[in-house]
Amino acid sequence: MIQPVNLKKDDTVAIISTARKITPDKIIPAIRLLESWGLNAVLGDTIGSEENQFAGSDEIRINDFQKMLDNHKIKAIWCARGGYGTVRIIDQLDFTEFKKNPKWIIGYSDITVLHNHIHNFSIETIHATMPLDIEKNTKMALTSLKKSIFGKPVSYKIPSSEENKLGSAKGELIGGNLSILYSLLGSNSSINTSEKILFIEDLDEYLYHIDRMLMNLKRNGYFENLRGLIVGGMTDMHDNSIPFGKNAKEIILDIVSEYDFPVVFDFPAGHLNDNNALVLGRNVKLEINNQTVTLLL
Repeated sequence: MIQPVNLKKDDTVAIISTARKITPDKIIPAIRLLESWGLNAVLGDTIGSEENQFAGSDEIRINDFQKMLDNHKIKAIWCARGGYGTVRIIDQLDFTEFKKNPKWIIGYSDITVLHNHIHNFSIETIHATMPLDIEKNTKMALTSLKKSIFGKPVSYKIPSSEENKLGSAKGELIGGNLSILYSLLGSNSSINTSEKILFIEDLDEYLYHIDRMLMNLKRNGYFENLRGLIVGGMTDMHDNSIPFGKNAKEIILDIVSEYDFPVVFDFPAGHLNDNNALVLGRNVKLEINNQTVTLLL
């Protein structure tokens, strides 16, 4: 995998939105954060633009992202928020210049479209918090993002859960939001999970939706040669008046029961205030025992 050039003092980070609309005042905490790290921020045309729920029309969002991709002075692109909309523009983007001069693409949730699409170019990206969330994030979440973009080692050690499947694994870290992974199946943005470690998380879904999406990943071979599964926040799950009969963890364990790869739950990443950074595409080491879970990036 190709690692984009790590940031250094006085570098410039572009803040844009590929999905839902956001007003400039919501970006102020992120600008201040970047400045405290010795970086400069530039806002794209999509910040403050709107067309219904989107940050401007598809054309505006395409042009804004393309401009930042092709500008060599921009050393990273930080997506302002998620929502929905990135998939509407992904096939109109030209990554030719980006492949020659990769830069960090940062975000989560709907930004999983970009993470997966770019993974197929063998370029690393960063699954991490976004400007909309800065004021809610934990210090650890923000520190992990800073370390990741400046090229500092990142490691996590959390208490183990009794639901975990114990073991160890090494491989490229891939994945993101489960709903987006599911939506990309069959497209050129879908990823090859063979010999890799898959991360998933989701928000505000019905339990039967979780089951349906995971079953479809299974039918598409996502778990066949997987080395490990990391489950982040499964936040604000819903059930029907007639209960599904399993919670999110039980659904996941049931669907992967025939495989022997290790599984960790409650990893601090996803739609959480403690949304820690993960470098996707990075070769990582995962260790799960009865006491602790360790992830070395």
